[in-house]
This record gives sequence, structure tokens and C-alpha cells, in this order.
Amino acid sequence: MRRGKRFHWIKAAAWGIFLWGSLAWSCLPVWGAEKEEAGPQAALIEMEDGEYAIEVKLEGGTGRTTVTSPAGMSVMDGHAYARIEWSSSHYDYMLVDGKKYLPIQEEGYSTFEIPITAFNEPVEVIADTTAMSTPHEITYQLTFLSEGIMSKNQTPQAAAQRMVYMVFVIIGICAVVSFVSKKRRNAGR
Repeated sequence: MRRGKRFHWIKAAAWGIFLWGSLAWSCLPVWGAEKEEAGPQAALIEMEDGEYAIEVKLEGGTGRTTVTSPAGMSVMDGHAYARIEWSSSHYDYMLVDGKKYLPIQEEGYSTFEIPITAFNEPVEVIADTTAMSTPHEITYQLTFLSEGIMSKNQTPQAAAQRMVYMVFVIIGICAVVSFVSKKRRNAGR
């Protein structure tokens, strides 16, 4: 074999080893990286996947804070998750069975999506508030009432929203009727 061909084969083999090594290296776990924490298991519920609302009772803490009830509830693959909205914007995280959950929105009241780990019995959660001079973790108990599950459009908030829409429709109809009758009066003169 001539020297040029041998060099070409060595170069091709080196590139092959380099590419194979790069691919193998990228598949290895990063040294020192922590494994993703599994977190608490959301309770199973026999409902179709979708959006619902659930009654929630809050106990614990100082008694000055509340959560919106009914709370939003999502069912995904038969597992239930709740959107907990606090009556304060000063909660920066929640802990459920040791797993940390961050707010799902930047503005307004602190809102978190957490797994519902049990129905009809208190579930202990910790919420960290920044409303005091230094952040404090406060322990609460949330009770998710399974008999209080309703479709999303049955909630009091949905009923109020429908009422507001009806008021706007009635105002619009009144404005059109007034405009038409005024036009007829002016045309008759």
C-alpha cells in the first residue's frame, strides 16, 4: 500500500473513532448531576381526562390566609392535580411530600399546580411565605373533597362569568333598540 492511501485510511479511521466516541460520550450521564426526583404520586381517579373543579378545605397556619375553593383540578392519565390559589402573592414555593413546586404564574395571587395525593383526608403541605421580615415555611393541611368535584362550567366563578356576559348582551340590545327608535323618530320629522 502506498503511503498516501495508508494515510487516508488512518485519517478515516481516526474520524470514525472520534465521531463514535463523541456520540458515546454524549449519551453518558453528566458527572455530579442529580437524578430527577420522582415526587409524590398523584391519586388515581376514575374520570375522563380534562378540567374540573374540586372543593378544598384549608387548615393550619395563622388562619389569616385562605385558598380559593373550588380549586381548579386537572385529570391526566387518570391522575388528579389541583391548582391551589392562595389569598396572597407572597408564597414563593410549596412542598408536597418533600418535592418543591414553584408558582405557575408571575403576577397576581400565588398559584401552584400540585398532585392531589389523597381525597377526603388532610394532606400536609408546606408553603413558604415571604410576607414577613424573613421567609417562613408554614405547615398547612389541604383536604380535597371528592364529593365536591364538578365540571369546570358548574363553578360559581363560571356562573358569575356567564352572568357578566348576559349583562353585556342585554346592554348591547338596549343600545341597538335605543339607536333604532331614535333614528325612526328623527326620520319622521
